[in-house]
Amino acid sequence: MLTKRIIPCLDIKNGRTVKGVNFIDLRDAGDPVELAEFYAGTGADELVFLDISATEEGRRTLADLVLRVAEKVNIPFTVGGGISSIEDVDILLQNGADKVSINSSAVKNPQLINDLAAKFGSQCITVAIDAKEINGEWLVHLVGGKVPTSLNLFEWAKEVERRGAGEILFTSMNNDGTKEGFANEALARLSTELNIPIIASGGAGNMQHFCDAFTRGKADAALAASVFHFKEIDIRELKEELDSRGVPVRKIK
Repeated sequence: MLTKRIIPCLDIKNGRTVKGVNFIDLRDAGDPVELAEFYAGTGADELVFLDISATEEGRRTLADLVLRVAEKVNIPFTVGGGISSIEDVDILLQNGADKVSINSSAVKNPQLINDLAAKFGSQCITVAIDAKEINGEWLVHLVGGKVPTSLNLFEWAKEVERRGAGEILFTSMNNDGTKEGFANEALARLSTELNIPIIASGGAGNMQHFCDAFTRGKADAALAASVFHFKEIDIRELKEELDSRGVPVRKIK
């Protein structure tokens, strides 16, 4: 049985790790390289770095940060933010990233998913989807959640899979930063209707929420930020708790 993954997410702005609530009210959470090294040594399965202002500001993800992180960690990590071409991905992978995450650029140019999967392999390509439930319908949002679209979450996710994405990182904007739990109904539907891994994001507040994401939400991985950054949940203890509840996780040596 495949183990469930625990993934700290580091949102990067101006070279620092930040965290907000519902995509706003950001506060500083520390140095990203130091945090990455800490998580790699305390049981995280992967890391995700998202340069949250790159798309809005029209610049590329911080390639030098990738290089510094690669020198310090020995677990896979994904990088996203401002990626819009094969050249962008090539630089990041050469600097040490294992995977890239695309979001707004995939919606604006869906062919980019096909092109990246063909060039680098689906296993390297994560498509992040930020969606908000509005009047009972989950709608995709772009540019760090600032720009709403008419795209339906589930239809877009199916298209993303058809085009060659290796996994989907689904963030519920309704749940993000609230610490009230993940959007498990939407997660379960995604996991049932698609054949690629689904990463749950948005809403982690306690260990029960992670357990629910894996059991009720059927997620393959769970991603969180503030509960890890501000030492509210210890990854080692989280994994011990999940293991005691029968959720398969990678043991920490």
